[in-house]
Amino acid sequence: MPKLLLCLLLLPALARAEASRIVSLAPHITEILFAIGAGEQVVGVDEASDYPDAVAELPKIANYRSLNLERILALEPDLVVAWQSAQSLQVAPLERLGIRVEYSEPGRLEDLGDELERFGRLTGHQQQARQVAEHYSRTLTALRNDYRNAAPVRVFYQLNEVPLMSASRHTWMGQAVTLCGGVSITADSPTPYPQIDAEFVLAQNPEVILAENPQAMARWRAWPALTAVSRNQLFTIDVDTLHRFTPRTPGGIAALCRQLDLAREHRLKVN
Repeated sequence: MPKLLLCLLLLPALARAEASRIVSLAPHITEILFAIGAGEQVVGVDEASDYPDAVAELPKIANYRSLNLERILALEPDLVVAWQSAQSLQVAPLERLGIRVEYSEPGRLEDLGDELERFGRLTGHQQQARQVAEHYSRTLTALRNDYRNAAPVRVFYQLNEVPLMSASRHTWMGQAVTLCGGVSITADSPTPYPQIDAEFVLAQNPEVILAENPQAMARWRAWPALTAVSRNQLFTIDVDTLHRFTPRTPGGIAALCRQLDLAREHRLKVN
């Protein structure tokens, strides 16, 4: 049989083959792979991947700006998983060389269950992936039920200090705020991550301000009349669980919900 015909006949089987040497190009992808039991198949990750601890031993072959294509090729991956909106152009050379590329960019909190099961099929860990997905979905549903009728709390979710940035309701963190009964002051922004000014925040007068650390919120203490400041409701968030869409995300959402509950309790006291 001619070699070309043989290759064509084998292509469907190759396309279905379970990946054994995987390169992950985003932290949430790395974490998902380890969560479903495919960690031993991961041979390279991006520089931001830091969970679980075993990731520290893996070669770092990419960052948020670029990929080291030579190092990736040297790892001989049979699957590269990337973040589509940020990395599709960067991985195009790999695809042209015949390396299989898959993308992971779940848009809604509910989508992660399907994403976990898809990764299970790609790696041969269907059963563990299904169990992780089911647990994730149950936990998320329970949180939704707990906060379905929660009293609304006005929130400013500070993503970045300079420039000052927030998130719309369509982002992962925006969806988390909504699930907890929060009303983000930038929920209706036409862009996912709007850049705003301090005057806008002051005019909206949120009850709660959320940010990565206390230092990032220090500027707001210059306005003691701001409700979030006067009630001492400047809360820090765990960006690893809220900014990375992984099985740990419900834990980050639950912590956020408890912070908004503190604001509700304070409101009852002052009223």
